[in-house]
Amino acid sequence: MDELGPAGFEEWHRGFVARRGRADPAWRPAELPVPLARSLARFQLGEGSDGAGLIGAATAAGDGDYLAAARLFVAEEQDHARLLGRLLAVAGRPTVAAHWSDSVFRLLRRRAGVSRELMVLMVAEVCALRYYRAVRDGAADPLAREVAARVLADEEQHVPFHVQRLRVDLAARPAAVRAGLAAAWWMLFLPAAAAVAADHGAALRLLDVRPTRFLADAIALFRPVVAAVLGPAAGRPGGA
Repeated sequence: MDELGPAGFEEWHRGFVARRGRADPAWRPAELPVPLARSLARFQLGEGSDGAGLIGAATAAGDGDYLAAARLFVAEEQDHARLLGRLLAVAGRPTVAAHWSDSVFRLLRRRAGVSRELMVLMVAEVCALRYYRAVRDGAADPLAREVAARVLADEEQHVPFHVQRLRVDLAARPAAVRAGLAAAWWMLFLPAAAAVAADHGAALRLLDVRPTRFLADAIALFRPVVAAVLGPAAGRPGGA
């Protein structure tokens, strides 16, 4: 990941503001096969977090520009939940109130500081990048593709936003510490991504993406994130 975005979090704040108030898709009846609808419902649940942990950690960190941007990030995620919920509704498919994967991610982020919050969150965000791309490119229903494309475009901004904050917090750590954190991050990511691939396997196959392909692509997306945050260049001024 060579481009990390604006130098200050006020620029990210402006980007989030610019995306607020966008017109919704033209809602119309949609056709979602059961495996895809169930899969989307699980992602819809995850997108709907209240973000209290992240906001609390950002408040404690004392960076007003970052806190303002983080609040808008949470609002944008909640808007994704709204869009996915509306898509499921017009397809006559239900949402879900709980799922084990969402519970695990919430537990891992409980009472964490900004860095741990974001490291756990980034596991989900990188998997979401590959997932929404699969829906955008593979869903038969045009409304499903449109909603997925919008969510994906936002998620592509979220990842460098989080990378920048993690670099603020972690780039000055000694190289040995960063290497240990990178190893731990991979140990979290690999089983989580494999679980997503397995749990959403029926939907992925419907979208013409083999679960093994999903996992390989997610790993390829995660590798530059780890390098940007914790690799050797991350500890040098101006390193990317």
